[in-house]
Amino acid sequence: MLGQHSPPGTSCSDLTTYQHELKASKYSSSTNVSLRDRLRHFTWAWYTLTMSTGGLALLLASQPYTFSGLQQIGLAVYIINLVFFALLCSLMATRFILHGNFLDSLRHDREGLFFPTFWLSIATIITGLYRYFGDTTQPAFIYALEVLFWLYCAFTLMTAIIQYSFVFTAHHYPLQTMMPSWILPAFPIMLSGTIASVIAEQQPARSAIPMIVAGTTFQGLGFSISFLMYAHYIGRLMETGLPSREHRPGMFICVGPPAFTALALIGMTNGLPEDFQVLQDPHPFQDAHILRLLAIATGAFLWALSLWFFSIAIIATIRLPPTAFHLNWWAMVFPNTGFTLATITLGKAFDSPGVKGVGSAMSICIVGMWLFVFASNIRAVVKRDIVFPGKDEDVSE
Repeated sequence: MLGQHSPPGTSCSDLTTYQHELKASKYSSSTNVSLRDRLRHFTWAWYTLTMSTGGLALLLASQPYTFSGLQQIGLAVYIINLVFFALLCSLMATRFILHGNFLDSLRHDREGLFFPTFWLSIATIITGLYRYFGDTTQPAFIYALEVLFWLYCAFTLMTAIIQYSFVFTAHHYPLQTMMPSWILPAFPIMLSGTIASVIAEQQPARSAIPMIVAGTTFQGLGFSISFLMYAHYIGRLMETGLPSREHRPGMFICVGPPAFTALALIGMTNGLPEDFQVLQDPHPFQDAHILRLLAIATGAFLWALSLWFFSIAIIATIRLPPTAFHLNWWAMVFPNTGFTLATITLGKAFDSPGVKGVGSAMSICIVGMWLFVFASNIRAVVKRDIVFPGKDEDVSE
């Protein structure tokens, strides 16, 4: 049992972790916590599981080098993700029915920031729906994808506006505690560009061009908000140092915005009709070609930024690994999935076997990391390290 005061020699970077453990310690010896009480602590952060699994399914469908059965493996992962998503939604609904704390969960200063992971899971489901069940000969299917895209844009734009408006007025987050999770409300609207980059290629021109324009616009919005947050994040690192060891997996969140933006820009320009023109031009085919070149150059630029954030995060995590499982471990999967997809996309754009080979090697690492985090997640539930009073994202720090 921890004492009431921090032990001598406790560093500032580990003080938050120590305080969190202190809050949880009074429950550690309890064996009378019922399933109903544990379900109260089933938080929005659980959707990091489905956004990561859905991202893995998309990654498997995008491999530059394939083998017999890979498509079936990816399909199985996608279906498993649908099962996970349905299970999580059922458990969340049960939590809110039993405990009536739906609005409290959204207002919470820590748990509320993970609500956007629900929409990120929806994004992976939409893209996977096209990759694994896309039948471009069926007009109804093409139209359904278009409707899903516009609904997704509407809901995620409202999420970005309403959630940040609430956070700005209801909570106080000192800049010295800044973590990449502050970016999460802007993440879903940013992935509208990623969705457009996947599904617009088979859309008719009447719907493909508006989708690409909207995807570019909202991708820019999400990345711009993320970039503004990066300034605070780097300032926090310079002033107070790296986060505590338990929060370091969350540093990988910063890898996602530039990687997904690179992926989206290249994918959306590939989906432009050959006769696309920005202005009235006697040679319209050149407009699409020029935009593709610009997207590839910008994608390489942003890929390097993702590489830098990835390197900083992995060095920090290896130097001082977390000691207990938290759902932020899934940040080691989903943002890095976007980084890997961006690498593969650039490899295809440059027609470089070497870059595509690197993308394939990174994909193997992502699969291994998913298996590791998933096993750790299950183990943590069984050992009562999560979904337990004082140990989840519904605890303020």
